Amino acid sequence: MTLFKAAVLGICAVILALGFKPVKGEYSSLISMAAGGIIFSFILVKMDSIIEIIRQIAGYISINDQYIGILIRVIGVSYICEFSSSLCKDAGFSAIASQIEMAGKLTILVMSMPILLALLDTVESFLQ
Repeated sequence: MTLFKAAVLGICAVILALGFKPVKGEYSSLISMAAGGIIFSFILVKMDSIIEIIRQIAGYISINDQYIGILIRVIGVSYICEFSSSLCKDAGFSAIASQIEMAGKLTILVMSMPILLALLDTVESFLQ
């Protein structure tokens, strides 16, 4: 049901923004940002169940809790970067959107270093 609400809200916001674009272009951007924020809040409600499922999967297999935390943070960073990048592209600032995407990729790389180091340690232990 939440997906249906998000889709209807998005379509209504696009139609409304298209109506305002020739008259007041800045209102079009504000409508787009407001609709994006509301849809983002719909998704945040679902994140709790996603985190619970990830924790259940971690209970079935032996994974360090630190890695699960990193996975959840990486998902959050990627979603926030994609959302803010899309808003910047919609507003016509594609250069800023590209910088946000690059910052997100570098942040994810830095956050995932402990997992990479653990993987390399595992490979090293197999080789010895």
